[in-house]
Amino acid sequence: MYANRWEGLDEFVAVAECGQFTAAAERLGVSSSHISRQIARLEERLQTRLLYRSTRKVALTEAGQTFLHHCQRLQDGREEALRAVGDLTSEPKGLLRMTCAVAYGERFIAPLVTRFMDEYPQLRVDIELTNNTLDLVHEGMDLAIRLGRLQESRLVATRLAPRRMYLCASPSYLERYGRPHSVSELSRHNCLIGSSDSWLLQQNGKEFSQRVHGNWRCNSGQAVLDAALLGVGLCQLPDYYVLEHLKSGALVSLLDAHQPPNTAVWALYPQQRHLSPKVRKLVDYLKAGLAMREEYR
Repeated sequence: MYANRWEGLDEFVAVAECGQFTAAAERLGVSSSHISRQIARLEERLQTRLLYRSTRKVALTEAGQTFLHHCQRLQDGREEALRAVGDLTSEPKGLLRMTCAVAYGERFIAPLVTRFMDEYPQLRVDIELTNNTLDLVHEGMDLAIRLGRLQESRLVATRLAPRRMYLCASPSYLERYGRPHSVSELSRHNCLIGSSDSWLLQQNGKEFSQRVHGNWRCNSGQAVLDAALLGVGLCQLPDYYVLEHLKSGALVSLLDAHQPPNTAVWALYPQQRHLSPKVRKLVDYLKAGLAMREEYR
């Protein structure tokens, strides 16, 4: 009963788009008589005329125009479904362009991508490490790894790993200048400023930005860490910079009650590329690889 409901749809779309039975037959690789029979049966099932026929051309009726719009959408959906299923078994290949922040990319992402390429030799990867936020669509990028809180965008986001910010200092600094016990006391301390002079904190469950001051500034997280280890001042840095030093006692965590809730490491990609096997499989690989790192266990 339902088996023939799709019959004639491709033939109808071909005739409507080509404007002739002969041209439609050539497109589909069938005979004109086959096209004519299929459309006649389709009109009979629908109990309505879809085409005005003449010796030279074919025109759509009002019902035909409405039906064409829906048939084209059905064709697009069918092709997308077929591509999606095919991609599940396809191997990543071709060029994949991606971007990530410099320090995190060097330490965490690039090594994983390199190992991923060993498994898929037909894949080529172009990684741009930059602390600038690139427009993926404008730059022709397939994937971006972003840290922290996401801004509203039309990109698809997948969470790869947690990310926690720590406010800390070395024991030598605290011995000389004392330990801050409240956010207001930060103004009395030398704060090591990285890419921003505002630190993200929370109080009574609400996040806020606290402006800080100091005599030292550098837009390198590693440089901020080195200065903190030397006792120059307080710092606020992500977990992957400071965890090993907190465990060893080289740094001390401060104002824990005011530390902001966990942010995250994200994979972002344009909507139309989310079914690409090279993007999908790399994102899965990065998520699994980061979960194995000591920093995230």
